[in-house]
Amino acid sequence: MPKLLLRLSCLGALLLLFGGCAGSRTEALARPPNILIVIADQWRAEAFGYAGNADVKTPNIDRLAGESVNFFNAVSSMPVCSPMRASLLTGQRALTHGVFLNDAPLSPDAITIAKVLKQAGYDTGCIGKWHVDGHGRSEFIPRERRQGFDYWKVLECTHSYNNSYYYGDGPEKLKWDGYDAITQTGDAQKYLHDHAHSSKPFFLLLSWGPPHNPYNTAPVRYRDRFSPAGIHLRANVPENVRAAAQKDLAGYYAHGNALDDCVGELLATLKETGLDENTLILFTSDHGDLLGAHEQQRKQQPYDESIRVPMLLHWPAGLGTQPKRLAAPISSPDIMPTLLGLCGVQIPKTVEGLDFSIYIRGGVDPSGSGSLISCVAPFGEWIRSKGGREYRGIRTTRYTYVRDLNGPWLLFDNQLDPLQMTNLVSQPQCARLQADLDKVLQKKLEKANDKFLPADVYIKQWGYKVDANGTIPYDR
Repeated sequence: MPKLLLRLSCLGALLLLFGGCAGSRTEALARPPNILIVIADQWRAEAFGYAGNADVKTPNIDRLAGESVNFFNAVSSMPVCSPMRASLLTGQRALTHGVFLNDAPLSPDAITIAKVLKQAGYDTGCIGKWHVDGHGRSEFIPRERRQGFDYWKVLECTHSYNNSYYYGDGPEKLKWDGYDAITQTGDAQKYLHDHAHSSKPFFLLLSWGPPHNPYNTAPVRYRDRFSPAGIHLRANVPENVRAAAQKDLAGYYAHGNALDDCVGELLATLKETGLDENTLILFTSDHGDLLGAHEQQRKQQPYDESIRVPMLLHWPAGLGTQPKRLAAPISSPDIMPTLLGLCGVQIPKTVEGLDFSIYIRGGVDPSGSGSLISCVAPFGEWIRSKGGREYRGIRTTRYTYVRDLNGPWLLFDNQLDPLQMTNLVSQPQCARLQADLDKVLQKKLEKANDKFLPADVYIKQWGYKVDANGTIPYDR
């Protein structure tokens, strides 16, 4: 589509979406909206003030939530770093794009949101963590493997937040100054300033490593605000891990407080440059963190602390929409088609995720009674020692239902049992409910062409080399 027609198409979509506007705001709609995605690593949905957590300090994100569309049942379709990020970029499920293990490579031929938007006339930029290249966590990523991003200050993966490196266009390794999320945010602010008067819209992906462990490495001024003794634990954290969980959560919340300040800086820059009038902001995370819940750590498991993520979609200021909470269980592959739908850009046929843009405008929820969640191949010493397994499940607005390879595994009523402490699988009084949810899950698996086979089948199919714990080596 010619760029002028594309811009008129996007303008028409926005006018329909926002009901039109008057005065100086009209000029801001003379081009398609900018898109800013801010993604944190391992930040679970309940760890925010707006979500009711009294221990955290997230005033800027709380304000953003109050001005946004809040998908409060959003889930990570496969709660681990590389798979979710590959799904965000491609709009595909993990068994389609093939990145179902950390450190697996996303094909350079993938059709990604950055490539689609670039073809539609957008400038594209990526800053921070990448984790879908699969050629080593510290290696240079050449342009042909950057999935459509032009501006580039990226490292595949590091959790050394105060000794953090990145690459630009050349193979010289460069270093972020201090705590990397703060410096990365500063670079994003510069990108915003540089594009404030551009004739082209932009798509910028800012990807932070925190609050992923190690938990005790936020700047001291943030760590000093949280004492382990003052942390309130959820009732699903067993007694034998409570002291460790309090210590970890204090550091986790310190990271979150630092990132909240970064969000405040971004919002201020958008306001200062006038970009707030024509920029869609998506704030989310790749997955959650169990942090002792159910005596588990990190991610991969199907519990809410692991799968539920923040997903806030913020509209340009003053364009006629109202902030709202939406119950639909949107998931990772749905991000690409939804953003493209909101911008009036054609969604590629390769995309498997759902377009929620009509639902956001007041239409029907497209999720069809829930979102698929899965673990194709559990990996890592911890997860394997703590009962990690292959699973497929659905997260609805009320229930979580999960099968492993042996059959039904978990069933929770998240309304009556929000901490998921009572497994209802095979309970006589829940037989009809379990059967109904199983039918929904089976239909979704059939539609996804997911035969739910053992992990070794998929690892062999994709030719991955893993160690005894099912892990692809980090550096090679």
